[in-house]
Amino acid sequence: MSAFVASGKTADFTLTNDDWFPDIDANIARETLRLDGAVTDTRLEAALVNAMLSVNQDLAGYKAENAGQHHALEDIPDSEINGVSRQVILYKRAVTCIAGAELVERYRSYDTSADGERNAEALTPSIDELRRDAWWAIRDLTGGTRSTVELI
Repeated sequence: MSAFVASGKTADFTLTNDDWFPDIDANIARETLRLDGAVTDTRLEAALVNAMLSVNQDLAGYKAENAGQHHALEDIPDSEINGVSRQVILYKRAVTCIAGAELVERYRSYDTSADGERNAEALTPSIDELRRDAWWAIRDLTGGTRSTVELI
């Protein structure tokens, strides 16, 4: 067993979004996902950019419905928590969860030993949970339901 703990240097940076969706603070995302220096800034940035693209696409219709009346997502009237719009909180949660799921998927593939295989199996629920949380945040933001039930 190795006592090596990766603790690479990380920098604070913000990813600018389009003018309607909020920017993403990578340091807050890193803290929220409990990432250490093993996840480099470059990898975190790539995961966050992919997540932003994905969520922005998922919310393209919502943006089209609201952009004519509101200059930004944060301008849509909604409740606030700690001075931040519910809309913005849910958007950032969706982005962070999708980025987290991508990072967990990528990093679990590095160790292919028997221990690595067991760890990968243990991480699968967290990947699914992160994707679920992202989906719920998007559905909550748009006012949709969290589940669809159909009779076959």
